Amino acid sequence: MGRTPANAKGFQLKLDLRSGVPVYRQIIDQVRAGMAAGALAAGDQLPTVRQLAVDLAINPNTVLRAYRELELGGTLETHQGTGTFISNKKIVKNNAQRERQLAQLAGEFAARAGAAGFTVEELLDRLYELVPHSTQRR
Repeated sequence: MGRTPANAKGFQLKLDLRSGVPVYRQIIDQVRAGMAAGALAAGDQLPTVRQLAVDLAINPNTVLRAYRELELGGTLETHQGTGTFISNKKIVKNNAQRERQLAQLAGEFAARAGAAGFTVEELLDRLYELVPHSTQRR
């Protein structure tokens, strides 16, 4: 396992170097998950490429690759001289598109979890852990 740097709100990146998932992909997935859980919001600043690479003890090119992909997708904005921030651009989709995409993601995720030997209940429990405690409805 790598180190876990945090931002001011307590969001932490946690690398699992034994998972088989590329490190740049873990960074991308965790930033997106942090946004979905409300731990990261528009305008929040992320560590610099160099700082995150040092904190996680990884190659700066790995962080750069993740940041670039997030920037191309509209998730991050980099401002020369000031840093990298969560974008305040909203991805606009109609309700039918959102529902279709969510159903597809949920199905894929449940299938992957099942193939790894986890039940849907275990998956739900872990997902609820990602929700900030003040907004949990369970």
